[in-house]
Amino acid sequence: MPRPPSLPTLFLSFLTIGSTSFGGGLLGWIRRELVERRAWIDDTQFLVYYGLSQMVPGATNVNLSVIIGSHLRGVAGALTAVAGLLLLPLIILLTLGAFYFATNDLPGSHRINAALVGAGAAAIGFNLATGLRMGHRNLRRIGPLLVAGAIIAGIGILRLPLLEVVVVMVPISLAVTFVERAA
Repeated sequence: MPRPPSLPTLFLSFLTIGSTSFGGGLLGWIRRELVERRAWIDDTQFLVYYGLSQMVPGATNVNLSVIIGSHLRGVAGALTAVAGLLLLPLIILLTLGAFYFATNDLPGSHRINAALVGAGAAAIGFNLATGLRMGHRNLRRIGPLLVAGAIIAGIGILRLPLLEVVVVMVPISLAVTFVERAA
């Protein structure tokens, strides 16, 4: 990586990410900004950091911003990235939450609920598109495809608990990676 970004640049990037991911899809925005647009990390680093951020307690995207921020600028970078990611959404959430609860009993409030359902559907679509884009670029060998398929089947079809799937699939995924790299 060339020179790491300055703290103000890092803050503004995460502020942009946090303020443009309405309705969810934050993972896609983080990837687009940091991998595609800024090229501060590559796809492999992003996937490693994303996997790590899912294995530790807490909100995955906050964990991811801590990991990436610390990779780019150490502890100050981690704090800066989290502050940028959460500042504007927190302000918006507090403002809209106060408005929502103040108007919840008024006539026509069902329209607000319908709009929120629509935003949720858009977020699901964005997450699917991001997953397909990442899969297309990173699942080119049979081993990762089988691991991804097993995880999708375990969680999505069989409805197994996430923790059980992670405990089983992480060692399998590591073994597959070692075998493929040795070949």
